[in-house]
Amino acid sequence: MRPLKELMDLRGRVALITGGAGHLGSAMAEALAELGAAVAILDLDPTACQERAAAIAQAHDVPSLGLACDLADEAATRAMPEKVAQTLGGLDILINCAAFVGTSQLEGWVTPFAQQSAETWRAALEVNLTAAFVLTQAAAPLLAAQGSGSVINVASIYGILGPDLRLYEGTAMGNPAAYAASKGGLLQLTRWLATVLAPRVRVNGISLGGVWRNQPEIFVERYQARTPQGRMASEDDIKGAAAYLASDLSAYVTGHNLVVDGGWSAW
Repeated sequence: MRPLKELMDLRGRVALITGGAGHLGSAMAEALAELGAAVAILDLDPTACQERAAAIAQAHDVPSLGLACDLADEAATRAMPEKVAQTLGGLDILINCAAFVGTSQLEGWVTPFAQQSAETWRAALEVNLTAAFVLTQAAAPLLAAQGSGSVINVASIYGILGPDLRLYEGTAMGNPAAYAASKGGLLQLTRWLATVLAPRVRVNGISLGGVWRNQPEIFVERYQARTPQGRMASEDDIKGAAAYLASDLSAYVTGHNLVVDGGWSAW
């Protein structure tokens, strides 16, 4: 049998992480770089991409690349996997982490259902779901050629569960229908792709619970009381999940949704 150290070794592999300059994307990029992977950081802000890529390269002595891209631009998005392969020598791992989230300052987003707009619905699906489809489609031949391709789609507990709106009472926070629908769609896309791209490419999802972001105290208290682990998630909680699904530790795992929610969905 291969030792665990060998199964988790990502040296010689290349990963593309969308939303890689953000909290979660950056954490997953760090995890893969720690295991030896070269990493490409894709995000909207060019400066943030370059700075994050440079910091990872310096900290972990791995090749890196910063790529700025608006995921709503299909042509630009579709070109990203080939750019990564040309610069870093291939593509083994694709992490679709970028998301149109509740902090987005658009009218008709974090409002009661009756006021949620079709415009923000379409914007959310474009970034959270359509971009993952486009990137995976473009990356699939590259991932298959490497023989150990892994796609990780970062979803949410709200892709599998309905929201408890009582959590948000008395705060400016909300839970838009478009976010839930896009994440649910991403999980079904994960299952669909797992069968279509097998056996040379594995496709799995990570459904993360609420991540602590200095939310209002009353929200945090309610969330923690609702969670068996008694806390919200942190960036560290997604690192192990990403390392597992990206590496040969999960070589016989595909079409799976790894729920990392502190037990939120257990009761």
